[in-house]
Amino acid sequence: MTTFKLLLLPGDGIGPEVMAEVERLVAWVNAAGLARIETETDLVGGCAYDVHGEAVSDTTMGCALAADAVMLGAVGGPKWDGVPYEKRPEAGLLRLRKDLELFANLRPAICYPALADASSLKRELVDGLDIMIVRELTGGVYFGEPKTITDLGNGQKRAIDTQVYDTYEIERIAAVAFELARKRRNLVHSAEKRNVMKTGVLWHEVVTRLHKERYADVKLEHILADNCAMQLVRAPKQFDVIVTDNLFGDVLSDEAAMATGSLGMLPSASQGGADASGRRRALYEPVHGSAPDIAGKGVANPIATIASFAMCLRYSFDLGETADRIEGAIARVLDEGLRTADIRQDGCRTIGTREMGDAILAALDAAA
Repeated sequence: MTTFKLLLLPGDGIGPEVMAEVERLVAWVNAAGLARIETETDLVGGCAYDVHGEAVSDTTMGCALAADAVMLGAVGGPKWDGVPYEKRPEAGLLRLRKDLELFANLRPAICYPALADASSLKRELVDGLDIMIVRELTGGVYFGEPKTITDLGNGQKRAIDTQVYDTYEIERIAAVAFELARKRRNLVHSAEKRNVMKTGVLWHEVVTRLHKERYADVKLEHILADNCAMQLVRAPKQFDVIVTDNLFGDVLSDEAAMATGSLGMLPSASQGGADASGRRRALYEPVHGSAPDIAGKGVANPIATIASFAMCLRYSFDLGETADRIEGAIARVLDEGLRTADIRQDGCRTIGTREMGDAILAALDAAA
């Protein structure tokens, strides 16, 4: 049996509490003989700054580079508002993404049937929703140069952000989307603004060519990003995989997430390129933040972090059946009316972080 090395970075706020439930799931997977996963725990974010004076140490980065996958809880909080900008807790996450060369952000938007009424959209629009947004993570307007604010005098300033994409950046993110679609419903929507942006023209050209050369078996639809935003509200279930750039992906993934009814329920993955063996460096984390206001109270929702672990099993360890079992256990627990405080509903029982972990483990055992 292959041994997988998983680096756990609980981070700040509620991070350690929700990561503790992942540790229990790792133990369950090992005890059930489904895999052999070895874990190591280290610091990132504000807690790392307190110890090392940096948001992530070189030693921790070495562990991340050597691991088969990394799981992160959350970083940040008001305690560190006054630290130097380059040492802020979020800088640890940014360095992880940069040094691991994680260019592909995978953001699923899944609406569990039990939570369909919590969506701001009508139940019939979101019940059964399952979208994967593939966002390019290391290029585009967030990283393009020049990026400046210039004082023009007379009380006037000029701000410049530069949208830049090279062919290879578009090819590699589109390839990730097409490969994912082959394992899902075989449909990719490529979202850009080729009607007003030169980067959109290149994006359309490169995705079209790559599709013709390597992925003709996958259905491809091109869509303008603003129309995509409208369609996510009008009829979101028409989408399977959406691939888009850094800026549009930032916006569209949050919009899709809210269609599910709870931003705090959703996992994410960030992946790099495949090496000669097909292995991809990857980091998995919940979409939610560190929530320092509830840290230490035992009320945080661990489902997004547990679902992130399921993504790790599926995409990094090739344990899709085990991931299915965990995702199915989450759905059954919600169907039974168990809720943490952030997703409480009338007629349901509100439980804490540990109790939610207990319930998911019990559901796994019951289905074994």
